[in-house]
Amino acid sequence: MSVTTHVLDTSSGRPASGVDVRLETRDGDGWRELGAGRTDADGRARELLGGGRLEPGIFRLRFATGEYFRELGVESFHPEVTVVFRVQDPAGDHHVPLLLSPFGYTTYRGS
Repeated sequence: MSVTTHVLDTSSGRPASGVDVRLETRDGDGWRELGAGRTDADGRARELLGGGRLEPGIFRLRFATGEYFRELGVESFHPEVTVVFRVQDPAGDHHVPLLLSPFGYTTYRGS
């Protein structure tokens, strides 16, 4: 059981290294943080659960995309990308990639 991500900067064709990512779960009317990480040189954040257990529910990944592009000196439109997803089988692995450019993004359920 895991929640992982991989961020690819499609404007450069390279992994997006140094993107801060937070994993949160819906908690009533708000959100509770479960873990956080930063993408490595390969654009991957592998340990977002922080040792916790995954339960069925609604989750979100928050990517600090504005900070990433600001550090590169690149103007961007989205200061943050938020991806909300549902986990029905907590025993499985949940990989949520992000394809990122300064003015858009795409995501999907990976494997």
